[in-house]
Amino acid sequence: MSDPPSAGSGLEQWLDYQQGTHSHTIDLSLERIRAVAARLGLLERRRAVAIVGGTNGKGSTATALAGLLHACGWRTGLFTSPHLVQYNERVRIDGAAVADEALVSAFEAIEAARGAITLTYFEYSTLAALELFRRAEVDAMVLEVGLGGRLDATNILDADVAVLCSVGLDHRDWLGDTLEQIGAEKAGIFRPGQNVVIGSAEMPGSVWRRLEQLQCRVHRPQHEFDWHIEHGEGHGDDADLDGGGAGSAGGAGYAGEPWQYRSAGCTLEDLPAPALPGAIQYGNAAAALTALQLLGAPHACDPAPVAAALRALRLPGRLQIVPGPVEWVLDVAHNEAAAEVLAAALRARPIAGRTIAVASLLADKDAAAVTRALDALVDHWVLAGVNDEPRGLSAEAFAARLPPLRGACELASTVAVACERARSQARPGDRIVAMGSFHVVRPALQWLGLY
Repeated sequence: MSDPPSAGSGLEQWLDYQQGTHSHTIDLSLERIRAVAARLGLLERRRAVAIVGGTNGKGSTATALAGLLHACGWRTGLFTSPHLVQYNERVRIDGAAVADEALVSAFEAIEAARGAITLTYFEYSTLAALELFRRAEVDAMVLEVGLGGRLDATNILDADVAVLCSVGLDHRDWLGDTLEQIGAEKAGIFRPGQNVVIGSAEMPGSVWRRLEQLQCRVHRPQHEFDWHIEHGEGHGDDADLDGGGAGSAGGAGYAGEPWQYRSAGCTLEDLPAPALPGAIQYGNAAAALTALQLLGAPHACDPAPVAAALRALRLPGRLQIVPGPVEWVLDVAHNEAAAEVLAAALRARPIAGRTIAVASLLADKDAAAVTRALDALVDHWVLAGVNDEPRGLSAEAFAARLPPLRGACELASTVAVACERARSQARPGDRIVAMGSFHVVRPALQWLGLY
């Protein structure tokens, strides 16, 4: 283990150091981080806490909830992962990413408190977020689960409200090979008697059993809360809230329409569509609105701040559309369920020309399932190598994992090279879809000059 950075060291030096302080990149356990959190006094309850888990949809839902809390008058901290371009994106207070100096100061406090206890990179980031939220005296914290739930670092706190957006097949090396096993891990964020928002009725039995065992107060779409597109037929699960299926063709077409939300204590009509694109975002926003009500934020049923928050939502890399003669669509979809949601969104946005995909996946993902979900929509594939991540694949290794595809494939050494090749082949009326992980969308956005 290297020595900790010296006084005056910058953020990058601290992040490099954190990569080597623990023997494993991922170590799903709570004992070490809980011990350090206790030394820092971070386990003391001073503010409202919401935890947001799930296979897909949790980043959008957590972002929506934090935006709603802030718009309703609460100083709000949001912790998400991974970051798209800058590490600071992980820790936001009232929508603004914290500064390098604040993160370094938090890391210095963690380093002083941990003693001989080793921490993973993610555990450092979780503790830094909690420390900075305490210093900022936030009224509420929204924590996005990193991996699983039961043993994720964010689960050291007992949240007032838990949101479980979806359960799908992903991270099988860590969470299990079946939906039942994965559901049990994700349900580990629940607490006895807790308010729990369930994003979709399509949950494995392990989730429902855990809710019953703990006697949680469960809030489900089309039961304890509901939403309805004003000029369409979509409501509840119809537009695929959880990302667990292809999404209804009609539901995908409702993106941009005003909508209504109803729960036992709140009715909101003529709400603006969430600014995040895609019909899935209506369901994510409805789940976030339900959590907002349960947290007891002021003005939680006031249409003005709710509408303002929905219009202000921003989350790059999630069905992000860059218009132009050749349209770009950028999405971090990295598992089969997310790829099916992306496919539904593309079908709902027909184009005159061809669709060219710039794609790659990490080694622990189901490349065959992801590409099959999109194959009918892609006319040409440019497979990129990912070199900035230990789990990354070369273009050749990625291609070897794929089933026969309808469109032709070519290989590119990097995402930037793949973007260049895709753009050189595209003509007005075509679109380019960059997808597969943060490690694809990040360099694609940089190549486009957007970051």
